Amino acid sequence: MTRLPPPYQPEYFEREPHPVIVLEGVSGIGKSTLSSLLATRLGASGLHTLSDPHSGWSSAVNRELRPLPQLAFYASGLLHVSDRIRRARAHGPVVADRYLSSVIACHAAVHRIPVHQVTAFLKPYKPYITSPTRTYYLRCSEDTLRARMAVKTDLKSDDTDLFTISDRLPRLLRNFAEVAEGDETAVWLDTDDKSPSELAGWILTDLEHTVAKTNRLGRRHP
Repeated sequence: MTRLPPPYQPEYFEREPHPVIVLEGVSGIGKSTLSSLLATRLGASGLHTLSDPHSGWSSAVNRELRPLPQLAFYASGLLHVSDRIRRARAHGPVVADRYLSSVIACHAAVHRIPVHQVTAFLKPYKPYITSPTRTYYLRCSEDTLRARMAVKTDLKSDDTDLFTISDRLPRLLRNFAEVAEGDETAVWLDTDDKSPSELAGWILTDLEHTVAKTNRLGRRHP
């Protein structure tokens, strides 16, 4: 692993870090609803990628910047969110609505760039990026996604582009699948015919088993 220069080293906290849950998937699949529910049940900090101040700049960035400056902007937002996760998990669990996988999958889909090329651009920053305990990739049928989108009250261009740009949805689905294949924290979660409460219960059970296993291995291999 590349060692970062001292000014670029991430903050270090002596407290035992709490778990970090990341929810990934296409727009409208239910990440925000589920992340809010999980944060409440866990008493966790809830974060979104992008967070402030980047969230207020994204529309102008997407409209005015070319693909490479756009990716640099989203990389900056990712590093900033990683700082926020690192600080928050020193005090309690963290639930993140999107993270590294979305930056890769979405940028690659929008600009029709191979996933491996976007991944290679971000590789030098990996030592800085906090690794999640679990990354849950949400998926559902297209019919279910359309039904959920139809009742979504805060539609954005990312939502409508899934269906108005002919290849956007299949590209995103392929990209998320490719990113998840190389993600050691990945867990696929089918959401058809499941309520947010049912999904949250399953995730909390899986997280409990994962944390318990990690603790056992940690004691066995100090």
